[in-house]
Order: sequence, then structure tokens, then C-alpha cells
Amino acid sequence: MTSELLGFCNWSTLGVCAALKLPQISALLAARSARGLSLPSLLLELAGFLVFLRYQCYYEYPLLTYLEYPILIAQDVILLLCVFHFSGNVYRAVPYIALFVTSWFLLTLQKWVIDLAMNLCTFISAASKFAQLQYLWKTRDSGAVSALTWSLASYTCAVLIRFVIMLALNIWVTATVLRYRKTIFKGE
Repeated sequence: MTSELLGFCNWSTLGVCAALKLPQISALLAARSARGLSLPSLLLELAGFLVFLRYQCYYEYPLLTYLEYPILIAQDVILLLCVFHFSGNVYRAVPYIALFVTSWFLLTLQKWVIDLAMNLCTFISAASKFAQLQYLWKTRDSGAVSALTWSLASYTCAVLIRFVIMLALNIWVTATVLRYRKTIFKGE
């Protein structure tokens, strides 16, 4: 029974992560705007995912323990490109992408660097949630932010005990997105 439950949690988390950012990408494309989405939040989240993936690769953990991270990174890169596309300049993404690619190699120059980065990973992830919350509070407008994406992120955190803090923060961001959601009424 425990083995089946663990297997379900593992595969369901992987499945949810495979589609996690698709509602957000869809919302941005439909709105043709990145309004409500915090660039610092996205960059911090991407950094946290990159550190976690690099750590897992460096220490040669089994692929199934971190398979969702390459998928999440790819989806975040697409989101990053969408944010810059809708702001009118996709080329502004190039320095960020170059920084992340460079970081991939710099993280493992010394063992202590990757270990320190991994120890800071939960803080980086939490900071990304607070950056999104701060942006929502400041603008009081959730714009094109997808509540479904944040709800799915809450699920992925719920099945992993280590991410209990992220669960609470994702729920908080979801509630804030819904709080500032503007209702659009169509004329009859």
C-alpha cells in the first residue's frame, strides 16, 4: 500500500509538472499580455529550478527523482520569452538566458558552491513566491496570472513534505490572484 501511494505521488507530481505552466502560457497568449506576472518572481523560480536540477545531476541522483525539473525549466523559459515578447523586446531575454547557462557551469566549479546553492534553494523558491505576491499587492491586479497554474503548483508541493512552505505560499498567491481578478462583463 505504501509503495503504491508513493508511486502515485511520484507519477502524479511528474504529470502535473509536465503541464504546470501550460495554463499560464495559455493565459498570456490569450491576453497577449504579461500583465500581473512578476519578472523577478519568474527569474527567481527559474534560478531555483536550475540549482536543484544541477545539484541532482552533479550528485548523480536517479533521473526519476528530478525529471520534472527539466520540464519546468523549459516551460519557464517559454514564459520568460512570452514576458519579453509582450513587453516588446524578446532580445532582453538573452542576457538572462546567458546568465542561466553560465550558472549551470559555474555551480559545479567547486563542490561547496553547489552545496551552498542547494541549501539556499528553498529560500530562492520562497523569494520567488514573495516577489509574485508583492507584485500582486502593489498592482492590485492579477492580470493574466493563471490561478490554475498556481493551484497545480500547490498540488506538487503538497505531495512532497519538503515543500510544505511552498504549498502555503502557492495557495497564498492563488488567493491573491483571485482577490485581484477583474471581472469582465460582455455587453448583451
